[in-house]
Amino acid sequence: MIYLVDDDASVREALTLLLSTYGKNVTAFPDAAHLLAHMDRAKPGILVLDLRMPAISGLQLLKKLAEMNIGWPAIMITGHGDVEACRRAFKAGVADFLVKPVDEHVLIEAITSCEAQLAELLARQETGRLLDQLTAREREVIELVSKGLGSKEIAAALDVSVRTVDSHRASIAMKLGTPAVAEQTRIWLGAHR
Repeated sequence: MIYLVDDDASVREALTLLLSTYGKNVTAFPDAAHLLAHMDRAKPGILVLDLRMPAISGLQLLKKLAEMNIGWPAIMITGHGDVEACRRAFKAGVADFLVKPVDEHVLIEAITSCEAQLAELLARQETGRLLDQLTAREREVIELVSKGLGSKEIAAALDVSVRTVDSHRASIAMKLGTPAVAEQTRIWLGAHR
């Protein structure tokens, strides 16, 4: 999903048509207020924002989204680009800064890069969701599993029975959706880097 926000209707229409020809799903908004009122947080996407808009600028919108804990990848576009605006945009976390009229290939390249960033963000969120299901004891067990310890060693370290450790390991496998120790370790370590 691409969320396009630009107060210029002709730019919105042109970019929506262009991106649609590349098979992108675009939802366009005339201003930040419309995006904030109608965006679907359950459908994370890439933000393509005009820098200068009435009421709420693209940078102010990014700040509002960050306050809402929405850190989706963003591309800033502007017809009035200067070094200072570019610096502020990158400092605010934009992935790319493009000057209108936007070159089609440069835009698609920027979106492709943002798609990779979004996939990584969603994978981290999913990992967090999976690990949030674990109890405190299960977290202790998986941490020791990730260090290469077997059930007997974990039982000794936690002063519990091997049977208890095996029970926790079975629960961990169910909650993480994989019985493979290597995959469980990858999930755990990926969240703790």
